[in-house]
Amino acid sequence: MTDIFIEGGRALVDGAFTETSLRIAGRDIDALNAEQGRAALHIDAKGFLVLPGIVDLHGDAFERQMMPRPGVDFPTDVALVDSDRQAIANGITTVFHGTTWSWEPGLRSADNARTLLDTIEALRPQLAADTRFHLRHETHNLEAEAEITEWLTEGRIDLFAFNDHSNVKPDKRSRLAERAGLSIEAVNELLDQVAARRPDVPASIARLAAAARAAGVRMLSHDDNSPAMRQDFRTLGVTIAEFPVNEETARDAADAGDFIVFGAPNVVRGGSHTGWTKASDMIAKGLCSVLASDYYYPAQLLAAFRLAADGTLPLARAWDLISSAPARAAGLADRGVLAAGRRADIIIVDDKVPLRPRAVAVIAAGRLVHLTDAGRLVHSLASRKTVATA
Repeated sequence: MTDIFIEGGRALVDGAFTETSLRIAGRDIDALNAEQGRAALHIDAKGFLVLPGIVDLHGDAFERQMMPRPGVDFPTDVALVDSDRQAIANGITTVFHGTTWSWEPGLRSADNARTLLDTIEALRPQLAADTRFHLRHETHNLEAEAEITEWLTEGRIDLFAFNDHSNVKPDKRSRLAERAGLSIEAVNELLDQVAARRPDVPASIARLAAAARAAGVRMLSHDDNSPAMRQDFRTLGVTIAEFPVNEETARDAADAGDFIVFGAPNVVRGGSHTGWTKASDMIAKGLCSVLASDYYYPAQLLAAFRLAADGTLPLARAWDLISSAPARAAGLADRGVLAAGRRADIIIVDDKVPLRPRAVAVIAAGRLVHLTDAGRLVHSLASRKTVATA
């Protein structure tokens, strides 16, 4: 790896912006307020922000690369490589791919979940972002329990979520039919079969939660709709509430010290596309601790600056929602802040255009993996010596 020296930028350090320099050695930040020394690569960040890399706990935008149109499939490895480029270009240096293993066929089937896990594991060495597997388990998918337990025991799952999308409203069933490649009649029959399993679901959830606890895997519950539901999952060790659907449920989670995840697209668009909780309101009330990309990779970067522009949070605190806090939620103590000894996941952002921040350079685990305007930003050690002796 090339040692890198960054100077002249306004860096987010200890919750405040300050002009400082950073030296990167190998995968880690070696020092702040550093002298350049013998760094082989010099980045002039003057006029830019220097920020910790974004951590995305829940993103499934990769599904659009796998199936850009209903019934149109592309190879999983192609989709993941393209998704990696998109994530990195938007400053996401740690990405948890939210892979749904459902009772439905098609995009969210057992075969697709297995293929995604195998492909992520095979591609990790060549992907720029630290790419991890977030398994979104549909709780009525009882047939999957044994295999998921094996994956948890083997350490193949990085985050584990409990989902329940079995109650599909009639006006939403056509979308499910397209995704699964089924007729509406077949979807209706399938949903009736799934509903019949409901009495056996709580015991399955309890067994899987026990397996996740034994494996040390952090757990999330998705779309909690009441304080009682949140409390039930908390009793099982599920300490991350993902997209609670109303304020009272989010408040229960906050009072208990749970992490609370909302979607960054909700902030950028000014509300939920489902008509549920408005994320910016929850943030203003202290009822959101993490923002995830959800279905749109640019959203986290945009959301932090939107929150600052709207006066909801100062930028430093807004950035915590997409970097330090998700790192803590996932148990990743080595990233999310700019400090000596931490993983060198760093993005340099041009914030000159209001509400349109742009990642002009991204460093992931000490590697420069994304760069725009190279002539303006980057100088090699050799070129600097040439200038100095001219």
